[in-house]
Amino acid sequence: MGKAASPDPDSSQVAVLDAEELADVATPEKSEKKAQELTPVQAKRLEEREKLRTSKFDAVSSFFMATILFLGTFVFMLFVVWLTMRMPERVKPIAPIIENAAGRADNAEGFERDFEPPGAEEVEELMEPTLQDTIEAVTDAVSSVAASLDTMNTNATASTSGTGKGDSRPPGPEGEGEDIVPRFERWQLNFSAKGIKPYAQQLDFYEIELGSVGGGVQGVDYATNLSTRPKSRHSDDSAGEKRLYFMWATASPLKDFDIQLLTQAGVKTGGRSILKFIPPNLENQLAHIELEYAASKGHKSVTEIAKTVFVSKPEGSGYAFEVTEQRYRK
Repeated sequence: MGKAASPDPDSSQVAVLDAEELADVATPEKSEKKAQELTPVQAKRLEEREKLRTSKFDAVSSFFMATILFLGTFVFMLFVVWLTMRMPERVKPIAPIIENAAGRADNAEGFERDFEPPGAEEVEELMEPTLQDTIEAVTDAVSSVAASLDTMNTNATASTSGTGKGDSRPPGPEGEGEDIVPRFERWQLNFSAKGIKPYAQQLDFYEIELGSVGGGVQGVDYATNLSTRPKSRHSDDSAGEKRLYFMWATASPLKDFDIQLLTQAGVKTGGRSILKFIPPNLENQLAHIELEYAASKGHKSVTEIAKTVFVSKPEGSGYAFEVTEQRYRK
């Protein structure tokens, strides 16, 4: 019979070493003392284990890395929130409010609705005298020259007085619409600005164009890009302009701003009327704002509104109109 193989002395020593490490936590002094008593294989394994221990430097570095990663993620999320707040909001399209206002066009003002035209004397009374007529009237009064009328030899009775009673519809484009006050008479747009620059920024935000008409110039001169570099354009087809526009009824510092902006764009304003042309989308927004305000006051129809005053105020990164005053018809 052969002899039994003796156990490996290295394996038994490793098992003893593992048991001792589990029973007692090794300190650097003990580890160094044990390393002197261990075989080269055991010493190498112990050295590798010492390298895998977490040092204070590793712990501090890991803490700073985790802190930097957290702060970076937090700052990135703040940037995303800031970026989304600056993005323009998608405005939902709103249904247009179309008003069919009644108007008499070129018909004479009156108190009835008939088809018989007014007489010559009635037309003369209703017509506003021209500048040439005014000059001639003053000349006739000064010189006291009597005018003579030539009559014809006829037995017919001449009469210049008609029997027509005019047109009771309000001024405006001719139409058989609702009995409402037209927007150009009903609305008043006010702007709050301390200088010409903020005022021009509001006009550009609403896409409002300034215009100048009259003064012996055919057509309309427009001015755009008012807050940056004002540009002008000319249109001879003034009859083709269908946008709503407003004129200055009283003197205002903002009217002086309009004149300055038109002048910067190269548009002549001397002896001419200054206009503001409202884009259709803004007109529709104002109509909805007006009707919502009237409904909140118990007036559900635009036929009840006599006057609406809007004021432009800052809102977010832009501006918005709101109603500050509204009067109603009796």
